[in-house]
Amino acid sequence: MNGCQDVRSCFTEYLDGRLSGHKMQQIGVHIRHCRECGQEWESLRGAKMALADLRPVPAPRDLMLRLRVRISQERARSRRSLFGGWDLVWKNTVGPFLLQATCGFLSAVLLMGTVISMVGVIAQPEQAQAVKDEPLGMASAPRLMYLSSEANSSSISETSGVVVEAYVDDRGHVYDYRIVSGPTDEETRSQVEDLLLFSQFAPARFFGQPVRGLAVLSFSGVAVRG
Repeated sequence: MNGCQDVRSCFTEYLDGRLSGHKMQQIGVHIRHCRECGQEWESLRGAKMALADLRPVPAPRDLMLRLRVRISQERARSRRSLFGGWDLVWKNTVGPFLLQATCGFLSAVLLMGTVISMVGVIAQPEQAQAVKDEPLGMASAPRLMYLSSEANSSSISETSGVVVEAYVDDRGHVYDYRIVSGPTDEETRSQVEDLLLFSQFAPARFFGQPVRGLAVLSFSGVAVRG
């Protein structure tokens, strides 16, 4: 070795034992006789021992919910960027034209139906009959199916009086939430996140297809809003 600079440049390999036996012996002799190099070597070895004593940091309890929220936001952002150009073209050209054409067609159909109805009433009046209304069933809101056993009754009782808006994706999982009323401290939020994390919903549907929806939850009862 030519000097202190060469010795110090090999400290990392010397610490890991990745040098030949001859070089290891040279550096060891130099460290014992050079005060400055010895001090720097002891500092480097102490730093490595301190790092080795560090313990792994436990993951946060709400890590899974945060990951779901972040993944959902990234998916929504990518979809907006992909269809942003087509959406602009639709709004500026095709959309207004189709709107005018549809309005004109519906007006003509409505006028034709009114005329036919008036002619039919005048020609042969019929007795009116009451017909029971039937729901269209085109759209439905998310519906809570169950809470996992991980969400125990003590957590529910402690957060009594909290009303939460839960945003449910098309697979029935909660990807975001907002506390509408009640306490918003960290303990309450942690309990609410545990409940939402282990809950399962029947997703909202539109013409039979699962879509995203909004559910309003209360720990004294569950109400669903479309």
